Amino acid sequence: MSNARARRVTVTGSESTGKTWLAERLAARFGTIWSREFSREYALNKGAPLDASDVEPIARGQIRGEDEMLHRARGLAILDTDLVSTVVYAGHYYGQCPPWIDAAAQSRLAELYLLCDIDVPWVGDPARDRPHARREIHTAFTEQLERYGAQYVAIRGMWEEREAAAVAAIESRLALQAQK
Repeated sequence: MSNARARRVTVTGSESTGKTWLAERLAARFGTIWSREFSREYALNKGAPLDASDVEPIARGQIRGEDEMLHRARGLAILDTDLVSTVVYAGHYYGQCPPWIDAAAQSRLAELYLLCDIDVPWVGDPARDRPHARREIHTAFTEQLERYGAQYVAIRGMWEEREAAAVAAIESRLALQAQK
């Protein structure tokens, strides 16, 4: 059971755009906790290429990790991706996503998404495999967030600029909510 009082901000976007770095920095800046990207850990632990049969275990693990983190969160929680990423990548790699994951992603939307642009250099690692598809994947994230009606802010620039833009977006969102 998640903490309904925790405000969720999700850092999302294509591979190698600084999501984990930014999530960790934002959590430190706002004195809160953050959740790691489950699919990355799953892929590294599997030790073999992912396939369509991995989508549902990844979604379940993502939900479990989010719920555990949200249960402990007070005020603000920062997520390094969420089910929206599972939906986008399932569509990109396998042409479809199980309907229950799509429905769960939509019902579990964060209050704010920080959509990291692909304007930083690609850094390869064992969990990343699509440097040539960054624009396509970024577009898929934008379209999915818009389809869900999610509130998002594009995060661009080099590292310091990204962090400053993300902090400003969160502070603006928190200020709007305080006025309500």
